[in-house]
Amino acid sequence: MGQRRSVKGKKLSPSNLRKASLRLFSRHPKKRLNASQIVKKLQIKNSKKSVEAALRQMEVEGQLRFVKDGKYQYLHSADQTANSREVYEGYVDLTKSGAAYIICEGLEKDVFVPARRTRMALHGDKVKVKVEGRYGRKIQGSIVEILEHTTNEFIGDFRYSKKYGLVIPDNRMVPFDIVIYPQDQHDAKDGDKVLVEVTTWVDDGRNNPIGRVRKVLDATDAHELMMETILIGQGFTMDFPTQVKSEAGKLLSTIDEAEIERRRDFRSTITFTIDPKTAKDFDDAISVNELENGLVEVGVHIADVTHYVKPNSALDKEARKRSTSVYLVDRVAPMLPEVLSNELCSLRPNEDSLTFSAVFVFDKNFNIRDRWFGKTVIHSRKRFSYEEAQETLNQKEGEFYTQLNLADRIASVLRKKRFQEGSIAFESPEVIFELDEHNHPVSIQTKERLNTHMLIEDLMLLANREVASFIAKKEEQEIPFVYRIHDNPDPEKVAEYARLLHELGFEFNLNNTATIRDSFNRLAEAARQDEALAFAEPYAVRTMAKAIYSTYNIGHWGLAFQYYAHFTSPIRRYADVLVHRILEKNLGETYRMKKHELEQICQHISNQERKAQEAERESIKYKMVEFISDHVGETFDGVVNGFIEFGFFVQLQESRVEGLVSFQTLDESFRTEDSGLAITGSRSSTRLKIGDRIRVLVKDVRLNDMEVDLIWIQ
Repeated sequence: MGQRRSVKGKKLSPSNLRKASLRLFSRHPKKRLNASQIVKKLQIKNSKKSVEAALRQMEVEGQLRFVKDGKYQYLHSADQTANSREVYEGYVDLTKSGAAYIICEGLEKDVFVPARRTRMALHGDKVKVKVEGRYGRKIQGSIVEILEHTTNEFIGDFRYSKKYGLVIPDNRMVPFDIVIYPQDQHDAKDGDKVLVEVTTWVDDGRNNPIGRVRKVLDATDAHELMMETILIGQGFTMDFPTQVKSEAGKLLSTIDEAEIERRRDFRSTITFTIDPKTAKDFDDAISVNELENGLVEVGVHIADVTHYVKPNSALDKEARKRSTSVYLVDRVAPMLPEVLSNELCSLRPNEDSLTFSAVFVFDKNFNIRDRWFGKTVIHSRKRFSYEEAQETLNQKEGEFYTQLNLADRIASVLRKKRFQEGSIAFESPEVIFELDEHNHPVSIQTKERLNTHMLIEDLMLLANREVASFIAKKEEQEIPFVYRIHDNPDPEKVAEYARLLHELGFEFNLNNTATIRDSFNRLAEAARQDEALAFAEPYAVRTMAKAIYSTYNIGHWGLAFQYYAHFTSPIRRYADVLVHRILEKNLGETYRMKKHELEQICQHISNQERKAQEAERESIKYKMVEFISDHVGETFDGVVNGFIEFGFFVQLQESRVEGLVSFQTLDESFRTEDSGLAITGSRSSTRLKIGDRIRVLVKDVRLNDMEVDLIWIQ
């Protein structure tokens, strides 16, 4: 009772609030309490929001476990040691609080690891995690070993001392400084911005790693520094090791006649590429050839990367390590050196090129009558941009109009059939930046989706699906393969999304898989007429499982394909390189890789893909915040797109820049409704929900933190 008397009637500091709350939980270890109950039992003057923040912090520290409906329970020692023999491998998804979720193969839920049990693992690291407790659907554990670091390089500030230097990483989610001994300081001076490479890891969760300064950076070029920081932070780089560059430089640029003799020759067939205006790596081309009896032959010709990149070569090992090209706002960090990605493998116009092709014969109703896979040689007649190809279709005349029109009609039939079979029409808007000579953004536009984008997309989907189907059905005994799989959506997330859509006047049918698919497609159609729904449509992706690579085929839910793989982009995806190798070996006799070894590679390339996507999103967010930094003090129309405990997010309509309106800037207090999708004013009863359009003023911009503060103009 002494503790209760000591806090009664007081407003406690955050640390004392956590201590008092923890004592309360420890005295009643079986009780499940929420913030309101704690305020009442302790008789304190702290707000409900401050207690909720304390509860979340104690969960992060592994002292409490979240149950449901805002309630928590004491995490006693018996729970913490339960199932301690369960150890899994997985990848770290680090949160800003320092806690982590470990994404593990074989576990339905990610393993939550409190900040004090992460052993200073970094975002993206491959680790061993020990499960220490299961609470309903939630799993908690601790990291016991770091197997592979996502990166050995960091950018930060150099601090000098007599005995050794320290590099303090710019990335606030890196939980350590790096020790630099005098012989490894590379003439860095106190205060310099440097690129440092860790040479010795000490993965005990207590001691700092040791490194060497690779170069001193120009801290005045904020854009270059940030782009390099983003790449390095996810474990990517523009540079290639010396051995890789040397190996690439020795590749022959001419095609041997004997090699051509081994291939099916498509050089006399009209073939062309359709790509973005700025593209330099052309890894797919199409050919359209009218045959007798109304038949049409369509070839999907893919750069033959495996002709140049041999298994276990330096090029191959580096490509596997990277697994993907990374596309930032102003640059590409390629999976393969430029001599391959932009020259030898690129299907450039008016040149003979080595390809791996999927060729289909359609009847007059555009049903597939035959298919063929194999190594080929092509001669691209033209390099179309999407815009040029669309203009040719629109004008119904011009170079290769006949072939373009026929390809477009076939793609339309394929698309219609795909949607009839349950494929979902997700269309997330893609932003394009116009940069000035100093790489400063002067405008942000949304990329227009043309019919020619869909033409190429549907022909590539066809090739990917048919390749996967061929391998899956070749023999009764499984042939291990790299499938692109997409699991069913999370029912809880879909239900939450349906509540949001209900607020916007759209009814989402949750009865079964078929009605869910139909609802998504009805939403896509309705979003073309309704601005609020158009805003909400991209959030559908958040309800979905993430598509990954795996040898365990479960089909692709979003596309409604039973079999699917990635075959069409081997210049920029290592998964496609593996698919080419396995397919080629199985065109004749049967070839099988060891499934467990192939599955390990699948897990790696899936993780690399996730990190590349994070880098791409981060570069876009940085340039968006940089763009709006020129408009502080100006007002814009925006759309409410989310609520948190201390404010709500608004996306500016024209630029799509996102900012935060703090509750502290409002004239009255607001209560968040139980659904979490709306707030209501305490005095005026003003109701604001997700999707509402409001006017906001840009108050402040913190570029390095990528944060924008907004004021709601009521």
